[in-house]
Amino acid sequence: MISRELIAASAEPLILSILQREENYGYAIAEKVRAFSGGKMNWTEGMLYPVLHRLERRGLLQSRWEAQENGRKRRYYSVTTKGRKALAERRSEWETVHAALNQAWGT
Repeated sequence: MISRELIAASAEPLILSILQREENYGYAIAEKVRAFSGGKMNWTEGMLYPVLHRLERRGLLQSRWEAQENGRKRRYYSVTTKGRKALAERRSEWETVHAALNQAWGT
């Protein structure tokens, strides 16, 4: 498994990256992370929703409620213009870290 620290550090850029493709709801976001990581990153609701709410408070995401066929409501999240800019900055940072690690590991 991946360390909690690394999962926490990657949460925001992962969420923003997933949502820049299309709006989605919490459970679907967690499932995409699980799939992208080959099952090595299993996010709980207790980890995911505080990050989604924090990103929304910071203006990086927006959300809307949609009624489902069963009558329940589901909250969909999407990236704002500010969120896309923040994602571009995070991506550059992660690429720098990735390159440094590759050099340190000799790959």
